[in-house]
Amino acid sequence: MDHEYYMRQALALAQEAADGGDVPVGCVIVRDGEIVGRGRNRREADSDATAHAEVEAIRDACARLGSWRLHRCVLYVTLEPCPMCAGAIVNARIEEVRYGARDEKAGCCGSVLNLFEERFNHHPRLYQGPLEEACEEVLREFFLNLR
Repeated sequence: MDHEYYMRQALALAQEAADGGDVPVGCVIVRDGEIVGRGRNRREADSDATAHAEVEAIRDACARLGSWRLHRCVLYVTLEPCPMCAGAIVNARIEEVRYGARDEKAGCCGSVLNLFEERFNHHPRLYQGPLEEACEEVLREFFLNLR
């Protein structure tokens, strides 16, 4: 699996979010080498606190695959998942999570806590990377431009 290719796809979605005035977070879900779900942060665009990239990508993948169980799927996201998104990942039974930038304020893959180590019925494999620096840079640039 070409992890960098899939994270670059997520980065392209993050840039779309930034271009639309949202914090640049993008996500793709891959099964058997095919992207089956895409999402980007749309909280500002939709005035919806739950419109995170991971939730959007999970909804897209479930619709495309016709199931809420996303077995054999890998989720690539440019920013470490928050508590809501980590919960959605557990509930969707995603097998592996790869994230770029750490989120020291709300990250639930180790920055604040690791939700996947708790006593839930599902525990995805977790990796930071690839392209951590590129994921950090798109966020840094977005917030610099806000000031």
